[in-house]
Amino acid sequence: MIGNFRPISISLSPNTEKDDIDLALKLIFQPWRWKEGKDIGILEKEFKKHFGTKHAVSFNSGRSAFLAILKSLGLQENTEVLLQAFTCNAAVSPILWANLKPAYVDCKKETFNIDTENLQKKVTQASKILVIQHTFGLAAEMEKILEICQRNNLILIEDCAHSLGTSYRGKKVGTFGKAAFFSFSRDKIISSVYGGMVITDDDILAKKLKEFQEKVSYPSNFWIFQQLLHPVLMSFLILPTYSFLRLGKTLLSVFQWLQILSKAVHWTEKKGKKPGYFPKKMPNVLSFLALNQLRKLERFNNHRRKIANFYYNNLRNTSFELLEKSEGQVFLRFTIKHSKAHQIIKKAWQENILIGDWYTTPIAPHDTNLEKMKYISGSCPRAEKLAKETLNLPTHINISQEEAKKIVDFLIRVTHLYF
Repeated sequence: MIGNFRPISISLSPNTEKDDIDLALKLIFQPWRWKEGKDIGILEKEFKKHFGTKHAVSFNSGRSAFLAILKSLGLQENTEVLLQAFTCNAAVSPILWANLKPAYVDCKKETFNIDTENLQKKVTQASKILVIQHTFGLAAEMEKILEICQRNNLILIEDCAHSLGTSYRGKKVGTFGKAAFFSFSRDKIISSVYGGMVITDDDILAKKLKEFQEKVSYPSNFWIFQQLLHPVLMSFLILPTYSFLRLGKTLLSVFQWLQILSKAVHWTEKKGKKPGYFPKKMPNVLSFLALNQLRKLERFNNHRRKIANFYYNNLRNTSFELLEKSEGQVFLRFTIKHSKAHQIIKKAWQENILIGDWYTTPIAPHDTNLEKMKYISGSCPRAEKLAKETLNLPTHINISQEEAKKIVDFLIRVTHLYF
């Protein structure tokens, strides 16, 4: 009976399957495998093989990986780093931590990716780096972007946190720039709760990245324990009781308050500060979890495309605005637009359907201090408008077509009744 209280959820350990839970539970009791071990090297080797790149260097998060790139490039203080608005503070914080200056570019309302026309207008003599985010797994316009980089002598870094498996005209994203970084956070394409990777073909940059990796330490045993505990508690305790008198939801808040479980974004990051667990090496035990997920990548992404296709077919003649289909997209989340998006999200949560709210502000989460992120209100009007209109539907491996149908039925019903 208690299982009836499990929500249809876009996050809350979405990629976790039984074998992942079994692994995490087993590894909790093998602390000698937590930090150093062979699985770190195996994960890096698998990434090199997957992308056909010369180098892959792992870290404990996408943020640490991005920071490692910026530090390894040897940039002068206050160098300008161009990136799009309509993003997460995790994409901005490493720029601030490296004492560089974020410069925000507006995004296209049709794709949620960077607007190349606005990008050209925002380039200045101080601009040296361009970070390209492939939002929700949809590849950015790489041909135009490469032309702009060449014309303005910009170093291209790809933010592939959403897009492991995405391709652009037959070429994998992550292989277009000087370097790319990936995230294995709890709600990404694959997940080891925390984790990240850099790939590059640049030998000099790779040497500096490996030196940076050597200099940083492993996270603490307690931090590693928090990550191993996450899929176990989510699967056995929090999700099955989530809406049973709000027990599971309350337990999640209590566990995070007691620091038994970690949060996806630490409160200090919302103010532009760096938590003590960044940057760190990728622990062996999380590499093992990431490897287990990486081996399921093709099945995961095929499932995401199947669920996304179901949403396309059943929502295209409704009041929701859909993206155009794009070859090579992986659909981390199926993002749609509606003028009453925030109200619809609240109604869904009331019915135990936890659809997503990426992003409710130009730099998420909603309580991020935009001034600390160096964002000027009004500078990216399309991103600010999108933040009021977008909602995300789950596509992950634990969402069945039956659950996708429940979501579609809810969306059609609630818009007819209220909006």
